[in-house]
Amino acid sequence: MNHVCVVFPGQGSQNANMLDGFSSNEVFVDTLKHASNILGYNISEIVGSDKLGDTLYTQPIIVAVSIAIWRAIQDQHKFVPIVGAGHSLGEYTAMVAAEVLTLEACLDLVSKRAELMTKANENRPTLMAAIIGLDRDRVAELCKEMSSDKSIIEAVNYNSSQQTVIGGDEDAISQSLEIFKKEGAKLAKKLDVSLASHTSLMKSCSEELRKTMINMNFMKPKFEIIQNYDASSNTEIDGIIDSLSKQVYSPVKWVDSINKISKMDIEAFLEIGPGKVLSGLIKRIDKKSPCYSLDSESTSNDVFSNIKNG
Repeated sequence: MNHVCVVFPGQGSQNANMLDGFSSNEVFVDTLKHASNILGYNISEIVGSDKLGDTLYTQPIIVAVSIAIWRAIQDQHKFVPIVGAGHSLGEYTAMVAAEVLTLEACLDLVSKRAELMTKANENRPTLMAAIIGLDRDRVAELCKEMSSDKSIIEAVNYNSSQQTVIGGDEDAISQSLEIFKKEGAKLAKKLDVSLASHTSLMKSCSEELRKTMINMNFMKPKFEIIQNYDASSNTEIDGIIDSLSKQVYSPVKWVDSINKISKMDIEAFLEIGPGKVLSGLIKRIDKKSPCYSLDSESTSNDVFSNIKNG
């Protein structure tokens, strides 16, 4: 049962119903209360309001909810995965699950990260868009051809071989969508994300994040974490911090990460957190390994029953 991979979602997985699946679970509720005390606001109230779309709230809340789900599942099923990964922000959740960081330390860190990213984006309208049905290498080539010092377009999330997210200056991204379609993309659509996450515009955040993390108490992971920056794992704390600090301005190498994990002969991928986005992506990358989204208590119990009996 321990031969599984856990994955944690990032920004964009939030939704108004994200607390419903475990709302009657005592561990889940207690963890959210603890997280609310750390953050200084009531998570349940924010989830039910328009503020949920504000990065300053979104990032810490996704981490808090994902860890609340993780702890609820752990309380019932008690397992140690052999490997884990998180998509963008989700990598910070993975660090808490692997006991690299405490929940309190991580929530402070991701709150700082959200502030730095928001500040880096001030006075420069930016946008992200999904390019679907076009080879990821071709998307990256076109981004390089269209990008300039004054107006950037960069591939930021390699989500599957046929789905790449791009980010950069608003006008440049908007104008590029028709070009991607002419090149063969089945769909090129703007995303409801105002930050140019994982682009070079976020380089100013990196050093501040690094300075913050160097002064924090990091521990060696209890299980292997494949990090977004280069799809590798680090057992040393300096390496973990280095990858986390570079991640903010570097593409998320999700395809490479999942391909690496798939070679570990795992029993299943378990998505822990709100939504089912990662499960969909993983199924496109690894067509052999089962993948389950554990976003409700009933689903979690069914999945663990099936795995144990399978």
